[in-house]
Amino acid sequence: MIAGVTTSIAGVPDATRPWSAAQIHALAPDASSLRAGQGLGTAGPWRETGSAAEPPSIWGLCKGSGANPYQTCVDLAEPAYRCSCPSRKFPCKHALGLLLLWSAGGVAPGPPPDWVTDWHSARAGRKDRTAERADSRAARAADPAAAAATAATAATAATSQARRAKRVEAGVAELERWLGDQIRQGLAGAARAGYGHWDTMAARLVDAQAPGLASAVRRLPMVASAPERLLAELGLLWLLVRAYQRIELLPTELAATVRSRVGFPVSTESVLLGPRVHDEWAVVGVRDEADERLTVRRVWLRGIASDRPALVLSFTPAGLTPPADLVLGTVVEADLCFYPGAQPLRALVAHRYGEPEPPAQPPGAQNVSGALDEYAAAIAAEPWLDRWPMVLRDVVPVPHDEGWVIRDRVGAVLPLDLAVPWRLVAAAGGAPCAVAGEWSTRGLRPLAAWVDGQVVAL
Repeated sequence: MIAGVTTSIAGVPDATRPWSAAQIHALAPDASSLRAGQGLGTAGPWRETGSAAEPPSIWGLCKGSGANPYQTCVDLAEPAYRCSCPSRKFPCKHALGLLLLWSAGGVAPGPPPDWVTDWHSARAGRKDRTAERADSRAARAADPAAAAATAATAATAATSQARRAKRVEAGVAELERWLGDQIRQGLAGAARAGYGHWDTMAARLVDAQAPGLASAVRRLPMVASAPERLLAELGLLWLLVRAYQRIELLPTELAATVRSRVGFPVSTESVLLGPRVHDEWAVVGVRDEADERLTVRRVWLRGIASDRPALVLSFTPAGLTPPADLVLGTVVEADLCFYPGAQPLRALVAHRYGEPEPPAQPPGAQNVSGALDEYAAAIAAEPWLDRWPMVLRDVVPVPHDEGWVIRDRVGAVLPLDLAVPWRLVAAAGGAPCAVAGEWSTRGLRPLAAWVDGQVVAL
């Protein structure tokens, strides 16, 4: 890893440097859990706390409402959380409190108790069983009878895919006619149309098994009142329709992008069978978007050696906590497998090595001009990119006639996708700092800032 072994508060070498309070705040599943965790971030409720470097973990007993204290442990390498409390949130308030206590230097090294050792052993056993199942699948694949069954299953799947392709083709043709109607009838009429105007077409695309196109149509009402943006979105949809109708003529990578945008799924197994990119990946941004059914967590990474961005997506049913295994402001040595496409961005973590460590500054930081050049190259490869990660150096948020912007040292600016970026303004304090965020047609949405060597979640 890029950081060396540090020394713990007791002078004992420890491979794990405590995370900052801002990083721990970013792990909280919601505001109420964070407030409760902050109340437990002092030594008062805790006893028998300790930390170990191998495996890197912290633990403690927290006084609760019952007779027995809650047993709380955090595996810092994943990270993973274990608490005997009844909460369904991960990390729970007790894990957050323990992490904050550790961040403040209140957890000393020591030998783990039996319940911590048992938890680590159980997790190691589950990993071993997963590996055994993978070996078993590989053995079955080598067996002639199993290979024949697999071939029969593949033939059935191919027939199903052919039927789906016909339905998608019909849906794409209908979308082509519908797009032409929008232009012929005029954008002013589309701007006055109710939500049902768009939802009807989206529902027909769902029936045609083209969910990617359906989602794109459902996003149109959000820009219908701005004719220029609506025309741009309709143009991108038209481009996608034309690309799918000529998909056999496209390069392999671009064809994979088009299929994905239309809505053909790519299995996790096939992605993990692809090439792996080994690097030290810095977690430069985390953002959640939720509706009544689902919470989508986007985690943006930047490779230190490869200098390439990556996006790790997770989808969690409403009411449940998204995974918090990639901590903002840390560096994780890992192998990533990227989904196929003309501009590979989304990835899966195939394997992790060791525990996360904090970088002094985010990697790949650029001025505004360099960040826009990188975005231009990405959008040239894949015109349908709706978000792109940017890491900017030495920038300051400043007010502008049309809203707030972020300005670098040479005076170049980017508009911010926030009415007033109070958290960034407060964190920067008027001084230049590094900022990571998501760039879209609405501007840059700041996700993290690095101020005086500390990461601040925005």
